[in-house]
Amino acid sequence: MGLHDRNKRGFKRLLRSFMYATHGLMYVVKNEQNMQIHLIVTVISLIAAFLLQLPLLHWVILLLVIAGMLSLEIMNTAIERTVDLVTEEYHPLAKRAKDISAAAVFVYCIFAVVIGLIIFIPSIIQLIG
Repeated sequence: MGLHDRNKRGFKRLLRSFMYATHGLMYVVKNEQNMQIHLIVTVISLIAAFLLQLPLLHWVILLLVIAGMLSLEIMNTAIERTVDLVTEEYHPLAKRAKDISAAAVFVYCIFAVVIGLIIFIPSIIQLIG
């Protein structure tokens, strides 16, 4: 087997991994209400950032916070589905794992809102003032 054949297989494996990731993303967007809420807030935030002509650094921070929020929500969903796979009946430790995973999203969300306020409020005050 030549180098070309190995590269070809490696490229196909890479494409498959992107396909699997896309399927996962589509599942979360379609089936998870919290992800849908995060996406609506994302669109509103990006439109506001564009209209307010935020500086580049604020855009970078905003995009990092958004990416972190969406990624954490996806991980929360993965943990919840894994727990559901392990046990269908109620178990206090399964509940605890799900609650802790949701708490991670909640904490990040609180700080994302605070960061959003720090970024947007001065621009809004400047606009109306």
